[in-house]
Amino acid sequence: MTKHNIKVCMGSSCFARGNLENLNFLENYIKENNLDAEIELVGGLCQDKCSTGPNIYIDDVLHTEMNEEKLKEILKTALV
Repeated sequence: MTKHNIKVCMGSSCFARGNLENLNFLENYIKENNLDAEIELVGGLCQDKCSTGPNIYIDDVLHTEMNEEKLKEILKTALV
């Protein structure tokens, strides 16, 4: 089984635009679904893509303008 990698941009722009809430959602989602062994969740420094933030990389694919609803949809398909 391949471990999924989720990197949350913690640069000031993405953080201010909602990635703190996104990070909290991801931590809870992983815990509630017992996915600790399947997902590596990390924070990252600014990726110089501030205008499209908040940004989150899932398995090295950039997802822009992220919010909880978008994350739920992406996680349903990315984690199968």
